[in-house]
Amino acid sequence: MDFLRPASWEEALAAKAEHPGAVPIAGGTDVMVEINFDHRRPEQLLDLNRVGELYEWEVGERSVRLGASVPYTRIMENLRGELPGLALASHTVASPQIRNRGGVGGNLGTASPAGDAHPALLAAGAEVEVASVRGTRMIPIDAFYTGVKRNALAADELIRAVHVAKADGPQQFSKVGTRNAMVIAVCAFGLALHPETRTVRTGIGSAAPTPIRARVAEEFLTAALDEGGFWDNGKIITPSVAKQFADLCAAACNPIDDVRGTASYRRHAVGVMARRTLTWTWESYRGTAARTEGVA
Repeated sequence: MDFLRPASWEEALAAKAEHPGAVPIAGGTDVMVEINFDHRRPEQLLDLNRVGELYEWEVGERSVRLGASVPYTRIMENLRGELPGLALASHTVASPQIRNRGGVGGNLGTASPAGDAHPALLAAGAEVEVASVRGTRMIPIDAFYTGVKRNALAADELIRAVHVAKADGPQQFSKVGTRNAMVIAVCAFGLALHPETRTVRTGIGSAAPTPIRARVAEEFLTAALDEGGFWDNGKIITPSVAKQFADLCAAACNPIDDVRGTASYRRHAVGVMARRTLTWTWESYRGTAARTEGVA
C-alpha cells in the first residue's frame, strides 16, 4: 500500500487525478477501522493532513464555509450559534479523541447512513464543495448520497468544504444508540425550523439505505404551521399535528433488521424523536418570538 502525502491542495488534486483509486485519509476514524479489520485494502492512501486549508472555516453574512477536515470539537466550540444542529450532532460522535480527529468531510466521504453529521446537514440544506484538476462544483446535500456508502463524487474528486446556511431558527438533533458513547447510531433524526421561508426540513440517519429527508412530513408540517397561523401567533402546536408529523417521519423510513436494532424499532424510534424534536424546536421558537415580538 502506497502512502501519498501532498503538501498543498493543488498537489492533492494532482495526486487524486493520477491515482483515482487512492483513498483520502485525514482524521482516519473510518478508514483505519476498515483497514485494520481487513475490510478494505486500497493500493494507495492519500494523506490530507498537511493540507492546512481543509482545517479552516469562514463565517459569512449568511452561511458558514466549513473545511472538510475541521474537527467536530471545533464545530462544538466555535460554531454552536451559527450551526446549532451540526454542533449537537458533533456532541454525539464517539469519544473526545475521535471528535478531536474526525470531521464532516470524512462522514460525507464514507457516506454511511449511520454518519452522525448527515441528518443535521440535510435539515440545514447544506451544499458540498468538491474539486478536481478539472475544476470545482457544488453538490446539494439532497443529491450527494447515491446509495449504501456511495456518494456523488467522481473518481478524481475530493471534498474541499461544506457550505451550511447560518441558522435562522431553532435546530435539534437526536440519536438512539445502544449506549451513551462510542456507538454507531441505531437511528438519528435532525430537524430545522426556517422562519425566514416558513418551512421545515428534516434529516434521518440509519433508517434507510442512505441518509434521507422525510419530505411528506415536511410538507405536512409546513402547511399546518401556515394554515394555523402558528408562525405569527406563537401558539403551542396541537398534539394531533405533532402526532401526524411523527407518523409521517416514521413512514419515510426504509430500515433493516441488524445487530443494533430491528426495522420496526427504528421506525418507532424515528417517530418518537420526530415528535420530541418538534416540541423542543417549537418551544425554542416560541420563546424567541415572545422575547422579540411580545408573543404570549
